[in-house]
Amino acid sequence: MAASLLKIVAAAWAAACMAAAAHAAQDAPARRVVALGGTVTEIVYALGQGDRLVGNDLSSLYPEAATKLPRVGYYRTVPVEGVLALKPDLILASDQAGPPDAMARLREVGVRVQVVSDQPSVRSLQDRIRQIARALDVPERGEQLARSVDAALSAARALPESHARSVLIMNRTGTPLGAGGGTAASLVLELSGLVNVLADQEGYKPLSAEALGARAPQVIVVPRLSLDAAGGKQKLLALPGVAATPAAANDCIVVMDDLLALGTGPRLPQAIRALKETDCVARAGQSPRPAG
Repeated sequence: MAASLLKIVAAAWAAACMAAAAHAAQDAPARRVVALGGTVTEIVYALGQGDRLVGNDLSSLYPEAATKLPRVGYYRTVPVEGVLALKPDLILASDQAGPPDAMARLREVGVRVQVVSDQPSVRSLQDRIRQIARALDVPERGEQLARSVDAALSAARALPESHARSVLIMNRTGTPLGAGGGTAASLVLELSGLVNVLADQEGYKPLSAEALGARAPQVIVVPRLSLDAAGGKQKLLALPGVAATPAAANDCIVVMDDLLALGTGPRLPQAIRALKETDCVARAGQSPRPAG
């Protein structure tokens, strides 16, 4: 009886020790971090914590150092084995990361997963900065970065607005997609004082030549990788729908860094300035607009 009781006590003690060790590991500062989401990665670097990253996903295009790290695929289709192979003690994931079962499996094996806000809004950006800073145990830096971004955003939004008709075209698969309402791209256009001619559309959808011509955008914004996929600016201008627009006639094709155009990250003020300070954008706002 005494021997059995001793075994029970020993087992309970071992379990308690394992639980305490696991709890301590969860509370210890993360040393091996995997970021899932381009703006998530960008914020980690902006907080001065890039040296803690051991991997990220294919949407992590900025800064250049991020592109040198091991990649684990695309954050919306997370490969569990690829992430675990990097032996992370913390995964910082956009709330758009998935699929859900992959995220659940990562948690089940005991990896700490911190999901952060990643919606197309300024409030979400501020929340994301603070959430990531807390997860990395640098909350003060998070507050500093959030305040800095807010001040830069206010200054950028105070610049003159053209209110020109605009559209963002993304093309990575051969079929041009237009950015509708509820997207980060649409937010960038709107905060830059432009009118998104596809604002009544939800999300990214195929854009026909007829639809683009009918919307008559005065400004066309295209991410750099999409321009490369289209074969360059001249081939983009030659596309039937594009060629018929006022933007093409006035050579107002604005090429932007992909994360600036498609993400709501800490460089959002820079994206706004880049559009507002482009000469053809300012001129487009002074041009007569098509009827209707």
